Amino acid sequence: MKIGFAKNDITPRVGVELCGFGPFICRHSIGIRDRLWARAMAVELRGKRVLVISCDLVGTALEITKCARARIHEVTGLAEDDVMICCSHTHSGPSTGNYIGWGAPDAPYRETLHMRIAKAGIAAVQNLRNATLSHAEVPCVGIGQNREYDKDALPLELVLKDDWRPAKPELTDTTCHVLAAHGQGGKLLGFASYFGCHPVVCCAATRFIHGDYPGIATNQIERDHDGAVGLFLQGAQGDVNTCVVHKPEQDSLLALDVIAGRYARAVRQGLAKARPIKVDRIDGARHVVTFSRKPWGLEKLTAMLTEKEARLNVPEVTDDYGAKEWHIRMEMVYITALRDLVARAKRGESMEPATELHGIRIGPVTMVGSGFETFQAIKNEVKTKACAKIMLVMGLVNDSIGYAPDKTAAARGGYAADMVPLICGQLPFANAHDELVQELLKLDAELNG
Repeated sequence: MKIGFAKNDITPRVGVELCGFGPFICRHSIGIRDRLWARAMAVELRGKRVLVISCDLVGTALEITKCARARIHEVTGLAEDDVMICCSHTHSGPSTGNYIGWGAPDAPYRETLHMRIAKAGIAAVQNLRNATLSHAEVPCVGIGQNREYDKDALPLELVLKDDWRPAKPELTDTTCHVLAAHGQGGKLLGFASYFGCHPVVCCAATRFIHGDYPGIATNQIERDHDGAVGLFLQGAQGDVNTCVVHKPEQDSLLALDVIAGRYARAVRQGLAKARPIKVDRIDGARHVVTFSRKPWGLEKLTAMLTEKEARLNVPEVTDDYGAKEWHIRMEMVYITALRDLVARAKRGESMEPATELHGIRIGPVTMVGSGFETFQAIKNEVKTKACAKIMLVMGLVNDSIGYAPDKTAAARGGYAADMVPLICGQLPFANAHDELVQELLKLDAELNG
């Protein structure tokens, strides 16, 4: 077996708008706390090669992924099914998806991004060398809490204590997986860590560019091992926030190092405990999937649009940034999305755009992912029913399409179920839980059946 690693700088220039925590808050960056990277791991066995690229980004639009894969194929010959591009979902980086009001994309950055991502992948393939792969699953605690079932904003002095734990740890990830590749003489060539939690230690009040806790932690561990490259694989984080969230800028920056330190300690423990695994097969599989949507037809969409527009077409309206104006700016998110949806409906276009689901198998380890921010209950169901010995259910893979809420959250409606799809310019999903489980298990069966 051969394994290769590489990384390439994808940090935007200072001044670009940062993504997350909208609506329309104009959160432009004022400095670089830590640089952003595209990090790649290539694996080859008996002539078969697969490539995983992890980016310190909120997500990638599918068109960016397709362009990056095309460039990688042009240089290396790797097929689309064998190239997975995933993101950490940091909210302290540029907007790279198709979001309304949650950070305006920077045109020069988006136009050049696919080449910068591809550069890391191509270099990883070129760096393939004989190596062994090891794996460990180790405790990883004191980082996340389930925001659907726990309080969202806890006192800083409480959560920064080393013994802090969420009220319901079973609704979060309590372990992380670590893959370690060693070359000649036992030198660590690179590693990948997998964990599910929103990277939102730094929130709406912060304006510095960085990869949040997973990016900072990965940078720390890379400095421990000269030349090693580390990938972060985002898990099911749709309903899990970090324990520090919605704090003032200075408090957030202080907490960032603490939370990143907790994650780095877990990954270091994984590197120390990782043991070689037998890799008898590597493979990739990619499915183009259409998820069903709520049946909001032209009549309903038009009525919703008329109602929203009426709320803004009043003499006293303003776009200021107080509490009242926040709701006005939120109405503008709905208006923008609804106008586009109405126009598409009138043209007779499909209201159910396709997306991609992707799986990569490396011996006993199988990664299956989607462009969703997946809820924990969905991940747990896939893991329970999967054939794979080690199943890593990932989010923000190849695309960025909003939340896949579990059945309970979907029944409640609200932000995750109804609003975020509109932020993405799409209709809400009708049954994301069951359909995503079914489609991810199809990938698992193709790779492991």
